Amino acid sequence: MISTPEEAKELSEKMLGHKLITKQTGEAGKEVTAVYIVERKDAKTEAYLAILMDRATQLPMIVASSQGGMDIEGVAAKDPDAIKTFPIQLDEGVTDSKATEIASVLGFSQEAVPEAASTIQKLYKVFMERDCTQVEINPLSEITDGSVMAMDAKLGFDDNASFRQKEVFSWRDPTQEDPEEVEAAEYGLNFIKLDGNIANIVNGAGLAMATMDIIKLNGGEPANFLDCGGTATPETIEKAFELILSDKKVNGIFVNIFGGIVRCDYVAKGLIAATKNFQLDIPVVVRLQGTNMKEAKELINNSGLKLYPFEDLDPAAEKIVSLAPAS
Repeated sequence: MISTPEEAKELSEKMLGHKLITKQTGEAGKEVTAVYIVERKDAKTEAYLAILMDRATQLPMIVASSQGGMDIEGVAAKDPDAIKTFPIQLDEGVTDSKATEIASVLGFSQEAVPEAASTIQKLYKVFMERDCTQVEINPLSEITDGSVMAMDAKLGFDDNASFRQKEVFSWRDPTQEDPEEVEAAEYGLNFIKLDGNIANIVNGAGLAMATMDIIKLNGGEPANFLDCGGTATPETIEKAFELILSDKKVNGIFVNIFGGIVRCDYVAKGLIAATKNFQLDIPVVVRLQGTNMKEAKELINNSGLKLYPFEDLDPAAEKIVSLAPAS
């Protein structure tokens, strides 16, 4: 327990700049860049509360359990009946009666239920007004004086709503994120590094997942997830190459573009520029379908570079796996 500013400073200095390793960070850990000091309150009862989007009903769902303060996945496995779910109708929201119903399963005393119900309504207001994908309070506690307090929280926000949630996204701390993923986002690229050796450049998240699957089916190992989206230009394609080539394990590149919004000839120009600029000596298999596909294929064939164009996915995947075996 901290009782003076000097103690707070001393303890903070021992944490700042050091690695924090938890289940969430993984073995690599995360550098501590900030310390949050809060007033201590003793909990009498600890509950779990979360607000999420339910894919099945396409409605917000409130998940509540009287068994808070612990791994909720463990609770679900050992005692699934301890977790209650409440779908919320968009035209109604969390009414007073619904909030009281949810608060009543948290295991709080009757005196604390009204404040818990009010807290649930406020959290739902945050969820809706801030374009949240997740609001998780664990534990939501009744403390010894009978009041209700959120003692730990995890909030997620929809990246697609960043244009109208400028305040929320101004709080983002890029030091806690992978620097390559942050850099990729600046160019409109969705990039996640993996452990394999065959790099991918794809447009569309679903197609990217399918591309990684077909590489695996043919015996290869994907080195990344990279979705260049619907606005790929020669510049963004070149940036994508720069990102994936920073991984020394990469010994082959698979480009899989379905040209709807994206023009295949734009992609081809970016591929040719990147191959020249980076002086690539590893194979690049290119599967292009859609808008300006014919023009793109001509550009690749006339480039004189080590690019292998395909129109169909299966033979393209087979080719890159044969050219870039895992070491």
